[in-house]
Amino acid sequence: MEILIVGAGGMARGIGLRLVRGGHQVRIADREPDSAAALAEELGASASGEALDSAAGAEVIVLAMPFEGNRQVAEMWAGQLYGKIVVDICNPVDYATFDGLVTPPGKSAAEEIAEAAPGAHVVKAFNTTFASRLANTGRLDIFIAGDDLDSRRLIADLCTDADLRPIDVGGLKHALALESIQLLHMKVQGEIGGNWATALTFAP
Repeated sequence: MEILIVGAGGMARGIGLRLVRGGHQVRIADREPDSAAALAEELGASASGEALDSAAGAEVIVLAMPFEGNRQVAEMWAGQLYGKIVVDICNPVDYATFDGLVTPPGKSAAEEIAEAAPGAHVVKAFNTTFASRLANTGRLDIFIAGDDLDSRRLIADLCTDADLRPIDVGGLKHALALESIQLLHMKVQGEIGGNWATALTFAP
């Protein structure tokens, strides 16, 4: 399957490595094409890098940037994303305080992105796992939320291919709970000594 990852940061690297190991073709798109090309070279022959121009050809689009960047791309590509599976991985954390989310009360980043790209099948996934753990081997839990059952199942299959354990939590309304969980997880890293390198996982 051809998957487009938007962004060339740590999460893009971790997800990209997993998907390439799982036998999938990965395209990395970034506002800085050189960064996309460098990450693609690291991922190997099954990956390519490109400018942030188009979602054409990709069966799944993974938005792997901070919240505002993800929303901007969803708005920019709204017409191209119609009918496609769009995976939002972000956590809309208020990084100034780590004491709340920057989305409107009662609304998740994933729901904001779904509104920005009407007709896209938005799925929340990967937001509760840190980039450093994704980049390594080992089975981790990936919570999946989305209103389209077939889209959730396809993302679950990709997770299985990538040696991850998918956990289907139901509709997109549950994305807010997943984002809130990760807010707390990030906030207590200093206390639990994880240094942002642990993962919320119950897999054996």
